[in-house]
Amino acid sequence: MRFLHTADWQIGKPYGAVADEQKRFRLQQERLAAIGRIRDVVKLHSVDFVLVAGDLFDSTTPASTAVLEVLEAIGEMQVPVLVIPGNHDHGAPGTVWHREDFQRHKPLMAPNLQLLLEQQIVDLPQAVLLPCPLLRNQNSADPTSWLRHFDWDGLPENKPRIVLAHGSVHGLGGRSYDLEEEIQAVSNNQIDLSVLPAKQIDYIALGDWHNLKEITTRAWYCGTPEPDQFDQGTDNQRGQVLLVDLERGKIPAVQPQQTGRIYWHNISISLTGDADLDRLQRQIDELTAGRVNRDLLRMEISGSLSLAGHSRYEQMKNDLNDRLLRLRIKDECQQAPEAEELEQLTARVEDPLIARVANQLQQQLQEEEPESEQAAINRAALCELFRFTTTY
Repeated sequence: MRFLHTADWQIGKPYGAVADEQKRFRLQQERLAAIGRIRDVVKLHSVDFVLVAGDLFDSTTPASTAVLEVLEAIGEMQVPVLVIPGNHDHGAPGTVWHREDFQRHKPLMAPNLQLLLEQQIVDLPQAVLLPCPLLRNQNSADPTSWLRHFDWDGLPENKPRIVLAHGSVHGLGGRSYDLEEEIQAVSNNQIDLSVLPAKQIDYIALGDWHNLKEITTRAWYCGTPEPDQFDQGTDNQRGQVLLVDLERGKIPAVQPQQTGRIYWHNISISLTGDADLDRLQRQIDELTAGRVNRDLLRMEISGSLSLAGHSRYEQMKNDLNDRLLRLRIKDECQQAPEAEELEQLTARVEDPLIARVANQLQQQLQEEEPESEQAAINRAALCELFRFTTTY
């Protein structure tokens, strides 16, 4: 039998760090479009059913329009889609799963959607499913704890057993480049796989971790179907679902299937001279491949440039802001006027006022500590003066 393992769609994600409203909307629409690409995988590979391991929605109160769009997309899959709530869309009373609009439209638009709000066996024609739904945002108890004293002998011997859970496996941490800090494994919703009987379970479909991660040969995080953050360190693989072939007592065959369309990049570079701008531009061109409004870029910049080089760097940033969905810059390169540039400003016979101002700024710059705030202001003033004289 074959099924699809997916999680963390987080439909309705606000993307608050993206300033442009149209670009935020584009990112939100891509998350919905990813469901259509999941549907295509389902049809192409003749999948028996789809498992969503939590966080289908980004919050417990998504907009009604988003709910309807999700129901329509799931209905088009035409195979059973079994969903547990995660920490973002937990199953407590009053959340989206209990809302009148969801309850009223689901039977007509997505009769194949089966919401699992209870810790009880789901006996499918091809497998036995053991769901571990989250009924609140944070729970100190292990979501899989109900399986620790489970009567495994009562299950059909010939059907594969699948655990569907949402939470953090012990010891799994990463790095958030938006928050600029390490992510520690949270104390809530923690899953301890070591206490589950490995021989009794054929596959554990996990959600919550946004990268593809093989915990054991039988336990996998599928990651998000559409990437939603900058890389969290090494071995990042995002923007996919998992196609799983499974037999009772056999090691599952797991194949990632690409569904992502938006690209998130990290670049770290030290600019030691104007020639490095060419290297930076080539690096960006290789990553973005000429695409428009499909890439987000985080740059860690250090070093210094001449006044002309810095002016070109500022223009490069302006162009990237127009072309990318988001440009995020950490740190910044300094401006260090070269001797020729200073002479071009301080020896302007035709513009004595500019020459006098440039001489005063140069003198102040020589008197200040290079790393001081005043030195940075003086360098910026020289850069603006240089830009003005070369533009007009």
